[in-house]
Amino acid sequence: MRNGGKIAALVSALALALAGCGSTADQAGTQGAAEKPTLTLYNAQHEDLMKVMVDAFTKESGIKVDIRSGEDPDMAHQILQEGSASPGDVFVTENSPAMTLVDGQGGFAKLDQATLEQVDQRYRPATGNWAGFAARSTVLAYNPKMLAAARLPASLMDLAAPEWKDKVGIAPGGADFQAIVSAVLALKGEDATAAWLKGLKENARAYQGNGAAMRAVNAGEIPAAVIYHYYWYKDRAEAGTNSKNVELHFFGKQDPGAFVGVSGAAVLKASRHPAEAQALVKFLTGEQGQRVLAQSDAMEYSISAKVPANPALKPLGELAAPDVDISSLNGPEVTELMRQAGLL
Repeated sequence: MRNGGKIAALVSALALALAGCGSTADQAGTQGAAEKPTLTLYNAQHEDLMKVMVDAFTKESGIKVDIRSGEDPDMAHQILQEGSASPGDVFVTENSPAMTLVDGQGGFAKLDQATLEQVDQRYRPATGNWAGFAARSTVLAYNPKMLAAARLPASLMDLAAPEWKDKVGIAPGGADFQAIVSAVLALKGEDATAAWLKGLKENARAYQGNGAAMRAVNAGEIPAAVIYHYYWYKDRAEAGTNSKNVELHFFGKQDPGAFVGVSGAAVLKASRHPAEAQALVKFLTGEQGQRVLAQSDAMEYSISAKVPANPALKPLGELAAPDVDISSLNGPEVTELMRQAGLL
């Protein structure tokens, strides 16, 4: 009886030990299954906006994102140079020409159909390889103390006329202005664009970015400048220090000066984590991501029909923007025309 009791005790102890091992193994398996990859985001958008949107995505999905920031054309060329060895998973831009450049070289994977269906056809190319998630309107920022409303140009093209000499500022080295030029090229053709750029070379003062151009208008250094809308709205939403003497002129009437640029998002074909990368792009373009954008202080336009833009903005539907195929905007041709005009 004593031996039988010992044997029973040993069997019981062994069973408990085995059960403990099984529990440990199950826990390890569960932890392993719960681990999710960290995505690498090649970001050419404003970093503060993307951090807010990415943080919301991580909170929702549990997928972390490493943000590597740069400029539109620089990051596009980096992706093409890296090819299949790229460590990137998702690429987002401020403007669409950089997306078109990479897409044209086969650098993107096709987006999931559910993602594409979230985005109006105006804001995505026919290839289905990338989609817009934010928009920005071209405007003329002007100082009403220097330029009366009655003297505002009817068209962006008017700024090449002799009467605008030393009266307008531009930021030719930036992707924003180059995207605007790409819209002029798409709408007016090469000859008209080249002539317009030649006139701007004679008339315009060059600044390092939209913010610098707006500050120059505010300071009375120059009467007007071509910028994107949100620089003014963001400053006005804060202290208005750099915009208190500035108003905005919306060209409307389908003029090139009413061009609405699109910020794009795409999954790199080289992505090691395609499912998670697709999830990020779906989030950015979907209702939840668009709500984060609209409620942020970025002052860019949300493009989802389900999510109105920040109420401080002039409604997107009232901008009377020209109909431009965003996949036709040609960055390399634009920079070559600008070099020929002496603007780069």
